[in-house]
Amino acid sequence: MKIKAYAKVNISLDVVGKREDGYHLLEMIMQSIDLYDEIKIEKTKSNITIKCNKQYVPTDERNLAYKAAKLFMEEYNINSGIEINIKKNIPVCAGLAGGSTDGAAVLKLLNKIFNVDASEEELMKLGLRLGADVPYCIKGGTALCKGIGEDVTELPSFKDKILVLVKPPFGVSTKGVYQEFNLSKVRSHPNTELLINAIKDDDLKLVCNNMKNLLENVTLKKHKVLINIKEEMKGFGAVGSMMSGSGPTVFAFFDDMLKAQKCFEKMKNKYNDVFITRTI
Repeated sequence: MKIKAYAKVNISLDVVGKREDGYHLLEMIMQSIDLYDEIKIEKTKSNITIKCNKQYVPTDERNLAYKAAKLFMEEYNINSGIEINIKKNIPVCAGLAGGSTDGAAVLKLLNKIFNVDASEEELMKLGLRLGADVPYCIKGGTALCKGIGEDVTELPSFKDKILVLVKPPFGVSTKGVYQEFNLSKVRSHPNTELLINAIKDDDLKLVCNNMKNLLENVTLKKHKVLINIKEEMKGFGAVGSMMSGSGPTVFAFFDDMLKAQKCFEKMKNKYNDVFITRTI
């Protein structure tokens, strides 16, 4: 069986507190985009094996798809083996939930392949044990995510918005960014309520004028090139531009495909990982 594992961008990322165990409490608006990995799973006699079209992706127990398979099979006492084939299109360490969405796709596929019939809610609870973005990736679409990512509320769809994404030639450690993040230094937070209403009204301009990602405070300081990318994309007529997740990918919304195409072509001359896509 085969499934598309979609990437996400953050329309907002707010840090509202910190738990005693060190985890940050978040309030985020997440959005699926039409950039995806393809996950194919076949039953085998024993073991979990992973094949991937990109050599730099680990194919052992470090891979989140492997962890997801192991967790699911232990949870539901499945003794068969499986082979997971990952066709990777989403850049890694990019702030686009590439690993999380693969893990989510594996849980969904195994649920079907082995006729477990676990509910979406059960899969999301399982997914949280793998990572904070996995429950959202199981649900997808436009959603408000709270807590450490476990509280996912569906929002009105914000689909068919044109996006250009630029991932510069380096990765960012999410864990590292959160470790450096200092909540006491934050002067202004995203207006989540206003953003939700703008999404309900399908008002791209209002959304773009109020998008905010507090993790930019950390990543943009370290990597000034991201500020340049944001400004450059606005120069090509983007309605708004922001970093996704902990970075370093920068995305920009466009209200015109010709402008988006021009931005895409110019950025492609400078960076390898540039995508033109839509929200779904």
